[in-house]
Amino acid sequence: MKKLLAMLLAAVMLFSLAACGGLGGSAMTESPLPESKLTVDYEIKDDFKIGYICLHDEQSTYDLNFLNAADAVTEALGLKDDQVIIKANVEEGNACYDAAADLVDQGCDIVFANSFGHEDFMIKAAEEFPDVQFCHATGTKAHEKKLPNYHNAFASIYEGRYLAGIAAGMKLNEMIEAGEITAEQAKMGYVGAFTYAEVISGYSSFYLGAKSVCPSVTMEVQFTGSWYDVNEEKNAAEALIARDCVLISQHADSMGAPGACEAAGVPNVSYNGSTYESCPETFIVSSRINWAPYFNYIIKCVNTGAAIDTDWCGGIAEGSVVLTGINADAAAEGTLDALKKAVEDLKAGTVKVFDTSKFTVDGVAYTGDAVVDGIFEESKAQSAPYFDLKIDGITRLNEKF
Repeated sequence: MKKLLAMLLAAVMLFSLAACGGLGGSAMTESPLPESKLTVDYEIKDDFKIGYICLHDEQSTYDLNFLNAADAVTEALGLKDDQVIIKANVEEGNACYDAAADLVDQGCDIVFANSFGHEDFMIKAAEEFPDVQFCHATGTKAHEKKLPNYHNAFASIYEGRYLAGIAAGMKLNEMIEAGEITAEQAKMGYVGAFTYAEVISGYSSFYLGAKSVCPSVTMEVQFTGSWYDVNEEKNAAEALIARDCVLISQHADSMGAPGACEAAGVPNVSYNGSTYESCPETFIVSSRINWAPYFNYIIKCVNTGAAIDTDWCGGIAEGSVVLTGINADAAAEGTLDALKKAVEDLKAGTVKVFDTSKFTVDGVAYTGDAVVDGIFEESKAQSAPYFDLKIDGITRLNEKF
């Protein structure tokens, strides 16, 4: 029964994410931060090939997001079927090295892997095959290894999370004004995978976005210990709702949490794509990384002979951070306009997500090495996030590494 439920939920998620960059339903507004068109100003060599290694398959929202980006780049560049090779459900172990080596044998000029635990095995392959470029999402070791053919990449998704947090905070304000909750009851819940910096950076920026418009907000985080586990994510969301969390978000890759929110009638801010079709009463908005600009960049570098950055972090300007449209039936009135303004503020630099004057750690301002002119400079020293502070206002209910 559990397996059948997981399959059904995955199928629903696929349907929901089919047009995650579009309107997705009659109540959906335009996106306040839409996906931009790729610029293709180079020629593709006839024998060029790229291989993608994914931890899961399209049943995972995380992996589906990569696969959609790969499809978009394939279409934009006019790549042939035999120029793109995808290996899905590759575990974080020697299976990743084996997959990478096989892609090299099949003639790939670039091998890309998408999960944190793939890194050591991608490095092993890069050391063995110096003529092939190995690119890895979420990794942290490229700047240490200094291999000319190994590279890390990420995006400033904390900006997208912050924007989604503003939408959440506005919803809380609406609930307060309607008398549904008091200001002191403005407590959000967050379903996280692991206590990695990537997850901490994401939920902290989401919280700070909400706090920027709803000063009384607090948040509790429940970790699952897995990137993709329908039942654990569902159970975590239900536990948070039972603890009187009145809005839920997540950094986890199934429909478990959104489905629990829809069943309970609790507003939800999702990740990696719209869940409007399956959660029309509770879905508000979703942020996601658009990996197409990075794929376009590394393919251009290989085909033009340019060097690939050791660490690459795309932001709003590069089109790497996007938002879905907003569900007008669930979001607070004025959310679209507020997010449009916040996008412009981020672009102009008048708002910084990790402004240390906006949060404290154990009651005092944070002044660590990453802080420059009062701003914690996320993803500057390396592309992957390293904001891992336990800021005030957020309570971890458990620890899962």
